Amino acid sequence: MYEKHWGLTEKPFENTPNPRFMYYSKKHEEALMRMLYAIKEEKGASMLTGEYGSGKTVLSRIIIDELIKDKIYEAALVTHPQLTPVEFIQEIVYQLKNEHINGSKPHLLHTMQDIIYKNFREGKKTVILIDEAQIIKDKDTFEEVRLFLNFQLNNKFLITLILIGQPELLSKIRAIPQLRQRLGIKYHLSGLNETETEEYIKHRILVGGGKTDIFTKEAIDAIYDYSKGLPRSINNVCDMCLLIGFGHDARIVDRELVEKVVADLTMENSFYAENV
Repeated sequence: MYEKHWGLTEKPFENTPNPRFMYYSKKHEEALMRMLYAIKEEKGASMLTGEYGSGKTVLSRIIIDELIKDKIYEAALVTHPQLTPVEFIQEIVYQLKNEHINGSKPHLLHTMQDIIYKNFREGKKTVILIDEAQIIKDKDTFEEVRLFLNFQLNNKFLITLILIGQPELLSKIRAIPQLRQRLGIKYHLSGLNETETEEYIKHRILVGGGKTDIFTKEAIDAIYDYSKGLPRSINNVCDMCLLIGFGHDARIVDRELVEKVVADLTMENSFYAENV
């Protein structure tokens, strides 16, 4: 709707995990490096946590894209892990085998084992990524996840498990010491700082085909104050600023416009918190 007005070829602040728009802060670079290291060096299990909207999901898609490029990896990405243990195994088997398998839990585990050992014999590595892992409610499901790591040889793991989730995942993992002790690599992703927030906004505008002077420095400062550097919150504010600015035929996004949008978003969030 507003793209032409701002000289854009596409909307730059969509909250979808599009790797093309990824801005690599030092934190995101380190998070990606650690997760890829865990996979490539077959470390067994690792965990990435971060606040809601900090960029974890887009990192998971970048990891998957990296693995797809390398033909030696077979990967399963579980994005809705609020499943029973049996459903969880079924979902992983489906993603690795591209086939629905029914039956008892032992049968499903045998099927999964066959897939993993087949991959190993063919020189392929099996990777399981679990996004939004904090929503797993059933402790038995976490126990199944832990037992996946028993697929191993004397000198190496046959799968790599990556758990990705919000900070609540930390407390859930602490309650399962058998799983916590197997997480060799961990990283917590925090928000961007002020300089990174400015770079993030300009980067996404450039990818969207626009010029970097749409947002004034004062506007960006106000966006940082509201968003605390969390990419999803930055996207929400910036997208609404471009929309409202378009409606008022603005040529730039200044601090006044940001403060109006932030006031609207704060009121909206407060309303939903009280009424949902």
